[in-house]
Amino acid sequence: MKRSAFVAVAAGVLVGALVPSSQAANHEPAKVVVTGTAEIRVPPDRAFVMLAVESRDSNPREAQQKNAKASDGVLAKLRSAGLDDKAIRTVSYGLQEEFDYNKGTRRSRGYLARNQVEVRLDDIEQVGEIIDLATSAGATSVSGLRFDVKDRDGLEREALKQAVADGRARAEAAAAGAGSNIGSLLAIEQEGASGPPPPTPVFRATVAMAADSAAPPPPIQAGEIEITARVRVTAELE
Repeated sequence: MKRSAFVAVAAGVLVGALVPSSQAANHEPAKVVVTGTAEIRVPPDRAFVMLAVESRDSNPREAQQKNAKASDGVLAKLRSAGLDDKAIRTVSYGLQEEFDYNKGTRRSRGYLARNQVEVRLDDIEQVGEIIDLATSAGATSVSGLRFDVKDRDGLEREALKQAVADGRARAEAAAAGAGSNIGSLLAIEQEGASGPPPPTPVFRATVAMAADSAAPPPPIQAGEIEITARVRVTAELE
């Protein structure tokens, strides 16, 4: 009777010792986490130019009428250069009273009407010509110039594809350094992508240029557009 009890107790200890090894079989696999990046550089094939027309008068209605007439003249010139209405977008329009201040006294200088439009050019060779044409027609300022690419979506997807491939290559290198290999990719997270570049400041002395019809168009250098992608890659270690 005593021997049977001893066997039962021993068996109970043995079964209990197997439980941790069963749990260990369900442990989370080892992983490697890396960052993959890619950059694509291409020449731009599209440009955006910001133009403004400003008009002043002591009477607000007269300021608006002057601005409307001047803006119509600029738009007519742009259309004569082959631009349709889809390529011209009104960005802002405002009318405000301006003041002079002297020893605490405020005196009205009249009203300023301002109409700002953005022009899209699908031929970047036209940029200098359009700036010159608009300012000679009455545009009073060129506030910015931005270059871009027509197929931005396609280039961003290609950059993303290359970033994932770079991440996988880095994961393989890290695993090799640890004397291991990678298995399947467990997760891919996009961490960032490049957006359209900011506008480039442009100054055009419109009054002087309008007075001198022989002034050449401003030289414009487009350079290159950078499309970037960055991903976080998690891979299983084998």
